[in-house]
Amino acid sequence: MAKLSAARRAALAVLSRSRRRDARVRELLRTAKEMEPLDARDRALASRLVFGTVSAQGVLEQALETYVKRPSSLEPRVRDALLLASFEICYLQTPRSAAVSQGVELVRSASPRAAGLANAVLRKVAEREAPRVAAARDRLGQGACDDETLSLVSGLPRWLVRRVRDARGERAARDLALAQLEPAPVYVAANRAKHTDAEARELLEGRGLAPVETDEPSCLRLASPAGLASSGLVEHVDVVVSDYAAQHVARLARPVPGERVLEVGQGRGTKTILLQNGALAQGGPVSLVGVDSEAFKTRVSSARMEAAGLSEWVDCVTFDACDLADADVPECLGGPFDLVFVDAPCSGTGTMRRHPEIAWTLSPSLAEGTRPLPELQLRMLGAASARVGRGGRLLYATCSVLPEENEQVIEAFLASPEGSCFSIQTDGGEPCVFQSVPEPQGCDGHFCCLMSRA
Repeated sequence: MAKLSAARRAALAVLSRSRRRDARVRELLRTAKEMEPLDARDRALASRLVFGTVSAQGVLEQALETYVKRPSSLEPRVRDALLLASFEICYLQTPRSAAVSQGVELVRSASPRAAGLANAVLRKVAEREAPRVAAARDRLGQGACDDETLSLVSGLPRWLVRRVRDARGERAARDLALAQLEPAPVYVAANRAKHTDAEARELLEGRGLAPVETDEPSCLRLASPAGLASSGLVEHVDVVVSDYAAQHVARLARPVPGERVLEVGQGRGTKTILLQNGALAQGGPVSLVGVDSEAFKTRVSSARMEAAGLSEWVDCVTFDACDLADADVPECLGGPFDLVFVDAPCSGTGTMRRHPEIAWTLSPSLAEGTRPLPELQLRMLGAASARVGRGGRLLYATCSVLPEENEQVIEAFLASPEGSCFSIQTDGGEPCVFQSVPEPQGCDGHFCCLMSRA
């Protein structure tokens, strides 16, 4: 009988806890007591098992239903263990015999009497499902881009990979499929209110995080990011963690020292710091008001600005952005702004490898005409546009790859009464519109469009 590894035991504990609490695994992995004694290698394996199992949940469940007579009768923790083991068998490089053996022990740890069932089911997964996934990867490498191939390789729903392919093209769909189940790269930027880029890089190097320059100014990729959480650099806001494409979006906003800036959808304040970075690089801060509809996020952002050394120039306000066009708004939101940055709520389809719950909780209706998110996005953009002064700038951004949340919202806004006095800015004759799609060892999917008021 093989001994169950600590990494797999920890992964099962986190996955089961996520199911019971309906909680995000990203947050649970950071705080799980089972992760604490693991070394860097085992922590990486446990994290990848959890992320991958949640991300490919629908595909894995379909496989299990083929080999389990009454899947609904499985004990929840046994089901969790079977899904984890099936993910490892189909998608990781673990030798199949070892993955099956560890999977059986994982199920045995959940329910000893289910070990026989696990052995039979996981052997069939190894014999039939793993070769299907391997064959799909081969087809993808040879240029195939059909729904089944993309879904098997990525673990994503077929409707979603079809939507990405139809909207962004076959190359983008292949990149997303190959990237989805791989660990996402870690990018950081200095907090320029505290450190120069060179000073931040020295701090990162001193913690053994191996920062590497990118072609995005001030954006560093960490070649050895495992120690970032324990380094204290994020906690004390010496650096901020932000995807390459998200940093690019903030730079395209072009904040100028002394300007009055409104940030809609402030969240925890990461883009607030990036916007201030852009102004500080030119000589001084902007006066920024950040708005979010959730009070706890406002409190988090306010505390973060204090820790970042930016509270003198940043106000954090709890307010419904859809009401920004009203006459009765808090005093700090009154009057015109030079720049309004709308970081709109969205499907998050550009960040699914970092937030694995997204894929199998999204509804296909988003792609079939029932559009609650796009309607909210358009309403928010229209309301926020009322706060842009003459000659001011309006930037709309999402972390989605779906056009109905991006280009189509911009088209609808510009055709509306609120958008009639706006036009898309150009740079060198090219529209200031940006869209990225996740790619292996590369950035996430982000969109932005920069407009100006006549």
